[in-house]
Amino acid sequence: MTSGPGGGLGVWFVGARGSVATTATVGALALRAGLADHTGMVSELPQVAAAGLPALDGLVVGGHEVADGTLGKRAEQLAEGGVIPAALARALASELAAVDARIRPGVTPRATGPQRDVATRLEADIRRFRAEHDLARVVVVDVSSTEPPVDADDPVLADLARLEQALVDGASPLPPSSLYAYAAFRAGCPYVAFTPSPGPALPALTQLARREGLPWAGSDAKTGETLLKTVLAPMFATRALRVRSWSSVNLLGGGDGQTLADPENAASKTATKAHGLAALLGHPVDGPLHIDYVPDLGDWKTAWDLVSFEGFLGTRMQLQFTWSGCDSALAAPLVLDLVRLLARAHERGLPGPVAEFGFFFKDPAGSDVHALAEQWHQLVTWCEAAAKGEENAP
Repeated sequence: MTSGPGGGLGVWFVGARGSVATTATVGALALRAGLADHTGMVSELPQVAAAGLPALDGLVVGGHEVADGTLGKRAEQLAEGGVIPAALARALASELAAVDARIRPGVTPRATGPQRDVATRLEADIRRFRAEHDLARVVVVDVSSTEPPVDADDPVLADLARLEQALVDGASPLPPSSLYAYAAFRAGCPYVAFTPSPGPALPALTQLARREGLPWAGSDAKTGETLLKTVLAPMFATRALRVRSWSSVNLLGGGDGQTLADPENAASKTATKAHGLAALLGHPVDGPLHIDYVPDLGDWKTAWDLVSFEGFLGTRMQLQFTWSGCDSALAAPLVLDLVRLLARAHERGLPGPVAEFGFFFKDPAGSDVHALAEQWHQLVTWCEAAAKGEENAP
């Protein structure tokens, strides 16, 4: 287990000027200044806080970014869209500028040069950040744009030794999200795969995390429609009602919606959104799942679902619901929760995917549990073990 010499906690965002990272940064700064409360933060609930999580008042933020602009300007845009209070963007302008000065150039799918050299640069950025701010731990959080899926059975991606040899040979086998994860693990940092991108889920990188004694959590945070599915689907199953079809339409604006307008990128998202439904219901279910880009929605998203189900004597019935929410405001507190939890998992010496953190994700790494109530029980049990000082519990 690798950590820095100091006692502080850092978060390093991949996609540091994006909507989610900006909202989380504004939130952390506002909490420290006493300008906001903890609404939406799971880690402040007594059952979770009992784990002895690190405080956020000393959190230091940095990151990688490929987009132009500044963090302060992005905060102003979010304020104009009603995502954060305009007064906060103004009050925290100098603090946001200080964070912006710690953001380094990232990497894109079109990046040239050997990936080994790129990974070395990314790793050095993270190590420098940790050393300059005397941090005990830095948790890397990927909140960048969703990438297309990759073939995890590729021999190079399935074995760490082959992957590292390929990088030495000058090959470029990793998508950007996985290159960031590789660099983070090499830098000794826990990792949060907040998006459905391949990231650390490739077998070779899971091997690397275990070798380095590093925990990670993912993937694809559930903040809206899928969150509801993981509550409602068990209801149908435990009441012995047969769901015949479950159709979903998702309307998104902002950068996320624009990214998912590309069918290749959307494939990762639709896969994670649909992954758990059959497992929750106990049988396959028909029904389309659409994600459509509506620029006018900005950072807001709306989901409409139609559930057709069958009751006693074959009687047909339906459930319809609409979820409309602000994506960044829903996601940002979960980011801060996961930073605290991963830091604690690192302190406990737990390597590899932390299955108990599946409560936050559509496609929970290390777990096939999807029902929210059962995931909550697992999370609380983990926190209880941490509170008892079971530092090496599996």
